[in-house]
Amino acid sequence: MSAELARRGVSRRSFLKFCAAMSGVLALPPRYAHLIASALQSSPRVPVIWLNGQDCGGNTEALLRANKPTVAEVILDTLSLDYSEVLMAAAGTQAEAAREATMAKYPNGYIAVVEGSIPLADGGVYCTVGGRAFAEIVKQVCAGALGVIAVGSCAFDGGIPAARGGITGAVGVSGFIKDKKVINLSGCPMNPENLTATIVQYLTLKEFPATDELGRPLFAYGDSVHQRCESLPHFRKKEFVKEWGDAGHRAGWCLYQMGCKGALHRRELLHNQV
Repeated sequence: MSAELARRGVSRRSFLKFCAAMSGVLALPPRYAHLIASALQSSPRVPVIWLNGQDCGGNTEALLRANKPTVAEVILDTLSLDYSEVLMAAAGTQAEAAREATMAKYPNGYIAVVEGSIPLADGGVYCTVGGRAFAEIVKQVCAGALGVIAVGSCAFDGGIPAARGGITGAVGVSGFIKDKKVINLSGCPMNPENLTATIVQYLTLKEFPATDELGRPLFAYGDSVHQRCESLPHFRKKEFVKEWGDAGHRAGWCLYQMGCKGALHRRELLHNQV
């Protein structure tokens, strides 16, 4: 890792600062920064099988489009991306063989990353890879994975392919894989730093981050803008602006009824029933 850091132009100081930042992001005590550094330098490369279903490829693009080498990129290079239809040189039967070889060599020892929704209608014919339904491949790969990470909105809840009027019967990964815990990194695209932090925690603690009721890591999705809003006390008192420029507006009341989406948080809405 030290040689790789130097090759990328990343100093030891920057690397340690990154590890300290990761401990903060993951809500770990400061002393964990050195444990993270040690784990990232000594852990063997973790095999990754990255599957693409019904999606635009935006999450792969987000991962690749850094404008300069970063520590996060170096960390992601510690992974062994054994299968990715977008990035691997192999194609056709060679690509399929690489996926099968990884699954056979590392049973319950690889990370499955799923990008895109999974079509289920008509036997899954709306997305096939190598002549097989994508849903069938996802089920097989996830069954033997040590962890499953769904990246992006389409993998999270079906996204645009699951919109009303669609014919593919698209669902998110959690709507299809029921016998494995799925880490959901929602967003269009997902934030690559969240993927980095999720993997960093596993490499350091040998367990994936705690999640909310939607399977999203608490370190990234535990708080919302709404929970930090200066108008939150007015929201809880049901003091809402009714019209721009009215007395409530001038007094700084909540803008929920004027279209603010910050309160769209399940528990908060349930408790307030606005």
